[in-house]
Amino acid sequence: MTPPSRAELIAYLVRTGIAGHVDTPRQNNLRHYRRLCHKDPYYQFGLTFAHEWSFTEVLALMSKRCGVVGDESHQWGIDTIDPDRTVDALEAVAARLAVAADRRERVLAATGHPRNLADAYRTWLRALEARGCTVVTAAAGYSYEVATEQAPHRRVLVWRDGVGMVLDGRSPRHSHHPFAMRAVLADLTDRGEPWPQLVIADHGFAGAAGEAGVPTVGFADSNDPALFLAEHEGKLHTTVPLDDGYTPDDYRPLTDYVLHHAGLA
Repeated sequence: MTPPSRAELIAYLVRTGIAGHVDTPRQNNLRHYRRLCHKDPYYQFGLTFAHEWSFTEVLALMSKRCGVVGDESHQWGIDTIDPDRTVDALEAVAARLAVAADRRERVLAATGHPRNLADAYRTWLRALEARGCTVVTAAAGYSYEVATEQAPHRRVLVWRDGVGMVLDGRSPRHSHHPFAMRAVLADLTDRGEPWPQLVIADHGFAGAAGEAGVPTVGFADSNDPALFLAEHEGKLHTTVPLDDGYTPDDYRPLTDYVLHHAGLA
């Protein structure tokens, strides 16, 4: 399949709502920014920050890095992701994947959005593996408890075609937690194996990797400010702003665009 041009991809992002006017409501964005400022661990993704971020500063950074409306008086309704920023970040990811392929790096991919982003990560892993990279997995079966209203409360780390995710015992689950990535790095250390040289991830998988100093490219929605702050503070290589709730097929043009620009198609 021929990958889209930059202009075609921007038009596609806006048409689908992956960027442009997004489905993530403004009030949800602002609520998450405040919870991050209040140091709620669920919204910190395992990260710590050198700066004591205020709500006004978080909103300003999210306007700059993600493209949300910067006006604090806009409290309700539609919010935005700037599609140019999305494509800029995808091009930065492509450049980093090209470096990984050239160096034949050890690469790890994991997602807190297994029903949405796993296929994209898997496609990039396969392309990198074909160029001599090593796909890293570890700590399979590691489990932890989460505070939810309904059972099951246990989450178990599994690897499906090289991509890490957590299951509730049967089904893949959405996750913000950093615990599984911390377990991966600890398991590699215990086994005397080197850590990955690049992590492709989101949510707590990306946050914990970046916090540990592993080079990381992350993907984040407009209501997930932690990775954008981490990129600003130098803990992440790149954070890609996009609506992260679409189907795997919806992300195919983005996946192909990155492969093409990385020279991995």
